[in-house]
Amino acid sequence: ADYIEFDGQLLVWLVNLVLFKKKIKRRSFDMTSVAPIIFKDSCEDEKSIFMVGSTQENIEKFVITIKNMYSNINFIGYSNGYLNECAKQELTQKIIGLKADYVVVGMGTPLQEEFLFNLKSSGFDGQGYTCGGFIHQTAKDINYYPKFYNKYNLRWLYRILDEPKLLKRYLLYYPLSICLFTFDAIRYKLIF
Repeated sequence: ADYIEFDGQLLVWLVNLVLFKKKIKRRSFDMTSVAPIIFKDSCEDEKSIFMVGSTQENIEKFVITIKNMYSNINFIGYSNGYLNECAKQELTQKIIGLKADYVVVGMGTPLQEEFLFNLKSSGFDGQGYTCGGFIHQTAKDINYYPKFYNKYNLRWLYRILDEPKLLKRYLLYYPLSICLFTFDAIRYKLIF
C-alpha cells in the first residue's frame, strides 16, 4: 500500500489524540470524501475506472446511478464481488489487459485488500482503492448518508439503522478495537 487512510471518525479521533502534532483527516471512498475526486478526474482527464464489488444487481444499479451524475465517466468495466479464486485471477488479468487507471474494490475486509494486493503483484500499475460498502450504499442513493448524519459525523449511527447486521461490529468489535488501540499506544509509549 502506498497510502493508508482512515475512514472512520472514531479512528481519526484516536490517532489524532496519540499523534498530538500532526492532525489527520477522515478520508473515505464515498460521496462525502474521495469518490467525487476520482469520478471528476475520470470525466475531465479521461481516466478509466474498473469497479469490483457487491452483488450483480447492486453493481449494475451503482454504475447507472454514477453515470446519471457523471455523464462522461469512463467506466471500462465492472464485476460483482462474489468471486471464486479462478474468477479473481481471470478478472485480474482482464483489468491489467484493459489498463485501467483506477480500480475500486468493495468486497469487505480483508478480501478487498487481498484483491488489490494480488492485482498489483500481477503487474497492475494504476491506482487501487478499497471502498467497503460504498457500492451497495450508492446503489440505493447517490447521497447515502442523510445531511444530518453526515454533518454531525453520525454516519456510523445511520449505518446501524440502515444495516442492523452491523450492530455487532459497533457494539462488540469497535469497543474491543479501542481497548487494543489504547493498549498498543501505552505499550509503545505513544501516550501517557
